[in-house]
Amino acid sequence: MSEKIPDQKFLQKLCEMSGASGHEDDLHELLQEKFAPVTDECQVDNFGNFIARSCGSEDVDMRIMIAAHMDEIGLMVKKIDEEGFIRISAVGGIDPRTLPGQRVKIHGKEVLTGIIGSLPPHLLDRETRKNKAHKLKDLYIDTGMAADELEEVISVGNVITLDRKLEKLNGNYVSGKAFDDRAGVMMMYECAREFQKLSHASDIFFVATTQEELGYKGGITSAYDLNPEIAFAIDVTHGLMPGVDKSKAVDMDGGPVISFGPHVHPDLFKLLQDTARERDISHQIEPSSSPYGTDAAGIQIVRSGVATALLSIPLRYMHTSVETVKLDNIKHGAYLLARSIAEIDEEFVEELTCY
Repeated sequence: MSEKIPDQKFLQKLCEMSGASGHEDDLHELLQEKFAPVTDECQVDNFGNFIARSCGSEDVDMRIMIAAHMDEIGLMVKKIDEEGFIRISAVGGIDPRTLPGQRVKIHGKEVLTGIIGSLPPHLLDRETRKNKAHKLKDLYIDTGMAADELEEVISVGNVITLDRKLEKLNGNYVSGKAFDDRAGVMMMYECAREFQKLSHASDIFFVATTQEELGYKGGITSAYDLNPEIAFAIDVTHGLMPGVDKSKAVDMDGGPVISFGPHVHPDLFKLLQDTARERDISHQIEPSSSPYGTDAAGIQIVRSGVATALLSIPLRYMHTSVETVKLDNIKHGAYLLARSIAEIDEEFVEELTCY
């Protein structure tokens, strides 16, 4: 197993592109370019999900879905005031504390660059300075344009995305925006590459889902359409950082994370864990008492129920513009997932019940 991600340029393009929830269309061309050579067919469904299919080696009707969401959190134009400053609202779970000083793109008739400003401490009264947390209603975007100029190209409801380049850190770490969950999309792509070396009985559908940050919407619609027997969701989970208890986060150097809880079928959990042990793949177990927070929650309850598992990538600083991951975890997770799925045959599927 290679220790390096072979296509870091793809990861960089993927994470630097704009694609807030409900506005992921610009990603389709790049995904088509990368997945088409390593799968049998690609399509975009009615909800904007990108789906690549790898046909199984046996003449059996078995479908396995692998899902990772491609949308990112963002902002929306709420108002353009008389001075030309743009007031904003949230698209997804954005954290206002992280926004002052950020460079952004406003997607109107043209794509404009702006910066998010707030009152400096010198101009705040003593009571306001005590409360250091910024509120979204107090923030604004400055483009340098007057209101009448701005209104020619920008309208209320236009989407705004963070503008951040991927940064390579030491120790095979990278930092940037939208690793939640385009790091998962990258793992899915690496998994598709692994399958070029393997035989798999089932048809495999690699799905880059939309609108996960607004409630798993693309995961639900694509699973309903594909009607898989088994689904593996890929997402990120909190990595250890200063100030975080070890019971609430995972080791950044510990490998991909196999989740266990009400959103995970016990047989699929066992399959992933057994494969990791047999092939000496570093991994971690993350128990959860709640099924919510990833596409796994939506996919699991589609139609009469789908046997679902969740594989996660440790990530620091979630929902900021400096999300940080270790590349090894993406590669090792892809290898683990591909080798686990290669073990699934008709008998394994027949023995599955939803619970």
